[in-house]
Amino acid sequence: MGAPAIRGLGVLSGTEAKSAAGASAGATSGNSTPAKSADWGSAGAISGPPHMKGLENETVDSKLEILTLPRPDRPGDRFRRATRECLLALAAVDAMLEDGKASREAIVGERTALLYVTAAAYGASNRAFIERRGGVMHFAYTAPAVVPAEVAIEFGVAGPYGILIGGAPATLRAIEQAARLLEAGTCDQALVLAVEIFEECADLYARHRRSYRWPLVETAACLWLERGAGVLSFESARDGRRAAGAAEPGERFAAGPLADLRDWRARATAGPVELSGRWRGEHARLLWSPEKSHARGSAA
Repeated sequence: MGAPAIRGLGVLSGTEAKSAAGASAGATSGNSTPAKSADWGSAGAISGPPHMKGLENETVDSKLEILTLPRPDRPGDRFRRATRECLLALAAVDAMLEDGKASREAIVGERTALLYVTAAAYGASNRAFIERRGGVMHFAYTAPAVVPAEVAIEFGVAGPYGILIGGAPATLRAIEQAARLLEAGTCDQALVLAVEIFEECADLYARHRRSYRWPLVETAACLWLERGAGVLSFESARDGRRAAGAAEPGERFAAGPLADLRDWRARATAGPVELSGRWRGEHARLLWSPEKSHARGSAA
């Protein structure tokens, strides 16, 4: 299969938010806060479970940390009720456009596809609604579709559209689907968007702490693809094994492959990139030789 070219990539990560928070507070790198004594009011800090329901009598491992992203500020009354995951998605697209040196007009219209991937980002809004913290108007935000919908409305994206629910393999599959859409001429460009937040449901993750690689790293990322001349192959299999430890500690769920791709571009390594990931017993691998993968797009 022909591989798409990368026009832009924006990644917002809790690791950078932690570093910025630490620098502004004069903290040293690597400073951590035990989950039980974390301050959940400080965005961008390493935090722990907010409620600790059912865990009051347990000894909580100090490694159960969440690297959070702050809630972005966005002007306009339309965003007054918007959830944190929606605002982070919009900020990730902004970062992608900045990376591609393009204005928002470059992605407007029916020839831009949008593929959204998440494993957990809609959990926060569902919890808020169930616990009656969001009100009746909050109900619309409980669906995963609301995140890409906000992106489509804000940036005028009106092309093919899809949602994949799952971890890293789902994101790799989304990149493959984007490549197929581009190769078939169904669209001229495709956005692969992934958002994962954990803070609002931290106590639930703590209960199942053995299922994840801690810390959990909140991440919002958007990849902008165009037609290219490289080569791409995707494969997936189920072996029932849990995910192996990553080179960089932490769990990003569906956003992991896009963060890995950003790191690969930063290294400016020649040759193909191999992206891989596991989720619920599935192991997927994407071998990609993107054309002009390190080039930045020209202004629209």
